[in-house]
Amino acid sequence: MEKVKRYLKVYEQVREDIINGRYTVGTKLPSKRVMAEAMGVSVITIEHAYELLAEEGYISPREKSGYFVSFDDKEIYTGVNSKSVIHAGNRNNSAVRADKKPVGSFSKVNATDEIKSSSLSVPKFSYSIYAKTVRRVLSEYDSYIMNKSPKNGTEELRNAITGYLGRSRRLVVSPDQIIVGAGAEYLYGLIVQTFGRDIVYGVESPSYQKIAKVYTAGGADIHMLKLGNDGIESEELWNANVKLLHITPYRSFPSGVTASAAKKREYLKWSRKNDAYIVEDDFESEFTPSRKPEETIFSLDEEGRVMYVNTFTRTIGSYVRAAYMVLPTNLLSFFEEKTGFYECPVPTLDQLVIASLLNSGDFERHINKVRRNNRKKEIENNS
Repeated sequence: MEKVKRYLKVYEQVREDIINGRYTVGTKLPSKRVMAEAMGVSVITIEHAYELLAEEGYISPREKSGYFVSFDDKEIYTGVNSKSVIHAGNRNNSAVRADKKPVGSFSKVNATDEIKSSSLSVPKFSYSIYAKTVRRVLSEYDSYIMNKSPKNGTEELRNAITGYLGRSRRLVVSPDQIIVGAGAEYLYGLIVQTFGRDIVYGVESPSYQKIAKVYTAGGADIHMLKLGNDGIESEELWNANVKLLHITPYRSFPSGVTASAAKKREYLKWSRKNDAYIVEDDFESEFTPSRKPEETIFSLDEEGRVMYVNTFTRTIGSYVRAAYMVLPTNLLSFFEEKTGFYECPVPTLDQLVIASLLNSGDFERHINKVRRNNRKKEIENNS
């Protein structure tokens, strides 16, 4: 465990050095041996930290040359009509030069790649553990399970989610920020009800078809934004008249595209400049084969512009129709005003079972098992 803490500490320190400009784009990082001596850790620890930084797009390995910084947060795209370079330090500024073309195109991804990237290997959650948990909840809570759930979800589940997010995703939130719903689609509906039909909603193209369908069914005007190799193409993003952006930063379905570290920050800069909001749909990210959880845009947001959505339907099973949304504190009263009359559609029993799985550690043991399996398969595929 201490070894894990060491390489994560190295990862975090080097990442901050890159973000803060100590290592600028194109700079070669110290060799693993030199960095190990400087930090007083093993070469293996540095190797693991560099691998994580490369996975997230902060650095790129070059054969027989070492690792070079690829993260560039100084210049961001501002639209085809702009010729100026805008620097990250200015709040009203945003992404790459206008004469810089967006990176990649989804059209380059062939059908075979789509199928391979559309889903990760997910062993079924243990029936015996789930059944045992249901029996324990029935015994411990007795007739309490027949009570109607509070409108935002039971206190037990919202507390359990808060603890889980703190342990696994390093998200510091309060139970009051969490809304529980019967699947992610239900939560998308609440978002439309809250933000209304007078704005344009941006959705990745391609994306999970139900996302656009739910927004359209709610009367929203949607704009499909083309995905590139590391997220929505900059030209598409900055020139769209969008006020709410729905994105799946990790392995967007069906393309399998994952947003890079720079792209995540570009989304935030876009939201600041356009006084807009982001829905971060974190579907499936728990199953990353990486040694650390994926970095969330919600965790990077300092201005309350990101709503975080995740679901237990994928992590536990399709028989669990429960999802949750974490709101920034500045949007709590807004949601309460617009959708506070909605009742939580998830039965109290189901919520207590999920809470028990989170509190007992059974849920995280399952997640870790899946991640180990995916990491093993990734190594086998690359060998």
